[in-house]
Amino acid sequence: MIGFIVRTVLTLATLFFTVWLFARGSWGWGITMILPLAILILSFFRHERIILALNQMRTGNTDKAYFHLKKITAPQFMVKKQQAYYYYLIAMLGSQENGLAKSEQLMRKALQLGLRSSMDQAVAHLHLAGMCLQSGRKQEGLKLLDDAKRLDKDGMLGEQIKTMKKQATQVASKNQMRMMQMSGGRMRMGKPR
Repeated sequence: MIGFIVRTVLTLATLFFTVWLFARGSWGWGITMILPLAILILSFFRHERIILALNQMRTGNTDKAYFHLKKITAPQFMVKKQQAYYYYLIAMLGSQENGLAKSEQLMRKALQLGLRSSMDQAVAHLHLAGMCLQSGRKQEGLKLLDDAKRLDKDGMLGEQIKTMKKQATQVASKNQMRMMQMSGGRMRMGKPR
C-alpha cells in the first residue's frame, strides 16, 4: 500500500517536473526526464516483485521466487493481469504452505482475472485438474484436463496430460474415498459369491 502511494506521488511529481521543464524551454532536460517518467509509468503495469519472482522461477530458485511474492502486501492495487499472475504464482509456489483448498481458490481467481498466454492458462487448468483429482472430484478433473489439452497449442504439456488422465482412471471416486476414511483406510470387500 505504501509502495503504491509512493510510486503514485513520485510519478505525478516527475510528470509535473517534466511538463515544467518543457514549458520553461529546457528541452534537453525535458527529453531526459521522459525516460524516468516512462519507467515509473511502466511500473504500474509491471510489478517489480512479480518480475523478480518470474526471473527466480526461470533460474529454478522457487524459494526466492516465493519470498518475492510474499513481499507483495496489497495485490488489489495492481493491474488486473498482474493480479492474475500474482495469484497464479502464489497458488503454484505456495500450495504446500497454503493448503490444497486455498491454492485451488487462488488458481481459480487467477483464471477468472485472466492470464495472458494460453500456455499459462493450460498450466493453470493442469494444476487445477491435479487438485481436483487429489480431492476425489474425478469428473471435474477430467474436464479440466480436456481444457488444458485444448489450450496447449504447442503440445508441450501433452505427456503430462496423458499421465494425469491415466492416473485419473485409477483414482477412487469421492464416495469411495469417504468410505475408505470411515473404515480407517481399508476397503471392505464384499462376500465372495
